[in-house]
Amino acid sequence: MTTRSSDPRSLNTTPPCAKRVPHRLECHGHVRTDEYYWLKDREDPEVLAYLQAENEYATTLRSHTRDLEQTLFDEIRARIQPTDLSVPFRLGDFWYYTRYEEGKEYALYCRKQKSLTNPEFIMVDGNELARGHDYFSLGNWTVSSGQDILAYAIDTQGRRIYTIGFKNLITGETIDEYITLVTGNMEWGNDNRTLFYSRQDPETLRSNQIFRHRLGTNPQLDTLVYEETDETFSVSIEKTKSKRYLMIGSHQSITSEYRYVNADYPERDFQIFQARKRGHEYDVDHLGDYFFIRTNNEAKNFRLMRTETKKTEISQWQEIIPHRVDVFLEGFELFSNFLVLEERKQGLIHLRMLGTTDGSEHELDFGEPAYLATLGDNFEADTPYLRFGYTSMTTPMTIYDYHMESREKTLLKQEPVLGNFHVSHYQTERLFALAPDGVSIPISLVYRKGFARNGTHPLLLYGYGSYGVSMDASFSSPRLSLLDRGFVYALAHVRGGEELGRQWYENGKLLYKKNTFTDFIACAEFLIGQGYGAPHKLFALGGSAGGLLMGAIMNMRPDLFHGVVAQVPFVDVVTTMLDPNIPLTTGEYDEWGDPNQQQFYEYMLSYSPYDNLQPRSYPHLLVTSGLHDSQVQFWEPTKWVAKLRALKMGSQRLLLWTNMDAGHSGASGRFKRYEETAMIYAFLLDLAGSVKI
Repeated sequence: MTTRSSDPRSLNTTPPCAKRVPHRLECHGHVRTDEYYWLKDREDPEVLAYLQAENEYATTLRSHTRDLEQTLFDEIRARIQPTDLSVPFRLGDFWYYTRYEEGKEYALYCRKQKSLTNPEFIMVDGNELARGHDYFSLGNWTVSSGQDILAYAIDTQGRRIYTIGFKNLITGETIDEYITLVTGNMEWGNDNRTLFYSRQDPETLRSNQIFRHRLGTNPQLDTLVYEETDETFSVSIEKTKSKRYLMIGSHQSITSEYRYVNADYPERDFQIFQARKRGHEYDVDHLGDYFFIRTNNEAKNFRLMRTETKKTEISQWQEIIPHRVDVFLEGFELFSNFLVLEERKQGLIHLRMLGTTDGSEHELDFGEPAYLATLGDNFEADTPYLRFGYTSMTTPMTIYDYHMESREKTLLKQEPVLGNFHVSHYQTERLFALAPDGVSIPISLVYRKGFARNGTHPLLLYGYGSYGVSMDASFSSPRLSLLDRGFVYALAHVRGGEELGRQWYENGKLLYKKNTFTDFIACAEFLIGQGYGAPHKLFALGGSAGGLLMGAIMNMRPDLFHGVVAQVPFVDVVTTMLDPNIPLTTGEYDEWGDPNQQQFYEYMLSYSPYDNLQPRSYPHLLVTSGLHDSQVQFWEPTKWVAKLRALKMGSQRLLLWTNMDAGHSGASGRFKRYEETAMIYAFLLDLAGSVKI
């Protein structure tokens, strides 16, 4: 029998014996024993009872901060404008936008024809679609070339398995036609009746097939136009800027390949653009008479090429933007008279405009030490306006239209932050910490003005450091609840991201993965040494692959951090990477290594958080999870916490909170998602002794 106790420690020491028999895992002659392997089955009533007991235990331990959690949630919600409207973007004859109505959790997806002064047409109401579901996400939507049919994809579980629905935008009627069990990625052909979409493997959830659907026909008879048989690749479908070509992209960590077809003739076969070659990554867009290609061929930081429409082989590509050692070409945007480059220099995004008719060149200047600039909704090529977004740790997301000829900026919208917020109340800095191997690691941080660097303040350090994902300095209105209570918030730009170019990523993956962990520790020690925080009030936060970072630094330096928050953490690295049936595994051998090769097995075993737990004192820890998570399976954080309960010494808090109705991204809804944020903030404020309701 299973003991039903609010203390999950009892669940770790009491049978059912049949399920508690340690699981033996052998690889390369090395044997690991996993006492909590039985927790993998999300359909098992005993497992569900265990998770519920953990939630009850976490609720008990949080009972003294419930008022604070409610205060924080109310505070965060009060900063959000009750009714809100996105900046409309033009697509053909229509302006499209989303808006929120007061008190409602989900957006309305709307459009107006030709002029924003014309009457509004509500395409779909997310609140109506969400009715009766504990979780809801409208993951993607696209309008047919004739702009009369809407295709939209919804997920009501959180596992990112979608159903596509259709709506007639002329009559307003929902079409009784659905395509189930898909990824949500889709594009229309130019015949106004053909929809291409991607479907995933039902077990691994790898996007591996592209289908063609003819509106008005049985989806079960849809045509498979491409199947990706290499289990390390995933596929997607997209349309070029010119709207002339449909592109099927096959991608893995270090290799890509495209196929294309003229969107006017969607029944034709797709042709290979440039055959895959291991290590060659490229992206393709089209405008006018040319394909434009961002490629890392003989260019670690990428360069930009172009080629005539009928000459797609790499031998025909012509260079227009060369490779540069100190500049990472992150992306580009095509216009009739301009080419816009999204370039990363010294860790920061720069937007550079090149006139394609007059040879002019200029950059946008943003003027802050740390920020995020991003290309916005630029769907039309025949315009002098560039839509872009700008944010920093003190500046809410701000959307501009920039006239590339007159060089004038038009402010369209700044994210509204209600209450007593003002940019001038906060200060941001950019610092550099020295890693053990002598490399300088950038840090972006923010605090409320009046802060004194005297080593007394609570400090929260955030990190990620995987997949080449750059974590830029951006604004967060919920974060103000920490800053206004004396916290310093810092972002460590550790290796494994791409902030300082491609090499920055490569030096934090595979057999260099430990650089990510030592970089983070170096940043923490530097900030404490410089007086930005108190040693006994130092906290760390990371999620997903950033949760791996949290687990690793806890094992390496359990004495350094007072508390840690690990959100949906990837902590059972070896077991997961040895199981090709788990979503994401096969596609990530080039990120973490293939443990079927002994060198990688031994290396990841040396840092895997779950495998390196020991009987010792650990920081206070809050772990979050989602039962339906398709990226980090729920059992990873569950097993990790179970093993920690058995091994940890001391009285530090250990909480596991599993959202039983959600997946990797947590709760859905405009406001409900912040309940978890309030829980995390209350946990940190309580430990810091900064509980001020």
